[in-house]
Amino acid sequence: MEHIIAADLPNLEQGYRRNLINSITGFKSVSLVGTINRSGITNLAVFSQIFHLGADPALIGVLVRPQTTPRHTLMNMEETGYFTINHIRQDFLYQAHHTSARWDHSEFHACRLTPWYSKGMKAPYVAEANIRIGLQLAETQTLAINKTVLVIGAIEEIWVPENCLGADGFVDLEEAGSLTCSGLDSYHSTKKVARLTYAKPANIPRLLKPQLSTEV
Repeated sequence: MEHIIAADLPNLEQGYRRNLINSITGFKSVSLVGTINRSGITNLAVFSQIFHLGADPALIGVLVRPQTTPRHTLMNMEETGYFTINHIRQDFLYQAHHTSARWDHSEFHACRLTPWYSKGMKAPYVAEANIRIGLQLAETQTLAINKTVLVIGAIEEIWVPENCLGADGFVDLEEAGSLTCSGLDSYHSTKKVARLTYAKPANIPRLLKPQLSTEV
């Protein structure tokens, strides 16, 4: 078994170190973040640093890399105050990954993906996505340790297929075809092992039966 300590990391080849640290933390959510600027120019970028921050209020966090180069996604968020998160499916995986290239025009057009707007959201959604989340920018914080920017978005609306939403609010990501990722460029489909009951000291966890009703 390989044993790598902190003192070894600065001496590793840059690409090797980048892949190691990005993949060692495990599987991550991956989505396309859609924004638009005041001039109406859209932007679309793939992000794998997206995470739940709280349910009440409903908040989602997004990490944006240090601004050593222009970060159009962050600039648009701050300019208009809105952004969308769109789950990636295998049907458009190659186009989604292609948005990470350094385009000089809208990634929607360059990567053949369709912008779609709801009545309640200024930023564009990806029409091809099954699960879409519209957010209003709530707060940004620049982390002192490495200048990464933490973006906090407040959920304004959610779009999810009826057959993917259980009676208890649980979203079936496999049914929706949502992909996950590891590292910077490895994408994965998922297979659910089990959904378990709420853990209590006195009770052994058991399988939780699916609640299939779509009534909310």
